[in-house]
Amino acid sequence: MQITAEPRDAYTVLHLRGEFDTYYCPLLQQEVNALLHAKDVRVVLNLRLVKFINSTALGAIIKASKSLQQAGGRLAISRPSPFVKEILEKVGLDRVVPIFGSDEAAGAAVAAPTQKANADPAAAFEDDESSVLFGLLDEERLQHFIADRQKRATNPLHGHAFGTNWRGIGRMLALDTEGLRFGWSGGNTGLTPFEMGQLLALGTELRVKFRLPLLKKGHCEAVVAVTELEEREDGVKVAASFNEVDDETRKAVVQYAEDMAYLKRELRSATEG
Repeated sequence: MQITAEPRDAYTVLHLRGEFDTYYCPLLQQEVNALLHAKDVRVVLNLRLVKFINSTALGAIIKASKSLQQAGGRLAISRPSPFVKEILEKVGLDRVVPIFGSDEAAGAAVAAPTQKANADPAAAFEDDESSVLFGLLDEERLQHFIADRQKRATNPLHGHAFGTNWRGIGRMLALDTEGLRFGWSGGNTGLTPFEMGQLLALGTELRVKFRLPLLKKGHCEAVVAVTELEEREDGVKVAASFNEVDDETRKAVVQYAEDMAYLKRELRSATEG
């Protein structure tokens, strides 16, 4: 794959040409890093001449977008080839990095004034497709680990003292017909990873609220039980199985799992071909 940088007045267009696979992911990051070093943080990826893209390359695009956002910039995609456009839309990446039919339209989007980040975590949940909102069904357990031990902390959803209506905000890691996985950094609780592990011990029931980005807007809700828990330096990784889920949500999750399986088959077929 080749990358050519075309500076414009308010943004830069990176023209990609060839097959964008795992081998070339560092090349894209090198180009983005060079732009960041030059304080050029409004970037358009022109994918018109990209004939193939794999899952690792999709991750590289997301990483590039996050790097630019952290520097106050933006990333957009312009003129993707039919194959690339189908993959981007199938996995829902177009909801993370917007797609436009021309360099000019994409450039106008990334060059527009950047809105200030929303400091309200509740609003962040509404805006972030990968968020998982969760709460404990056992109010006594919640009282012991949150309200009693963290009296100085505040609820991330409304800014008041913690109570039985406390909710945590995690990040979705995986979802299938059996349950989901998410990571949690502890938010504003002040809990250590060890204490988070005690709070979300095996068997703990949670009421969760999440999205299915490939299927529909809005939220799905379910009751789950923690089946696996891994403590990490920056928080915990949780696996939970569905205990209670309505028929509509279950059907949506099944469809989501089928869509993701289809995507993996397509990527594998394209890679092997």
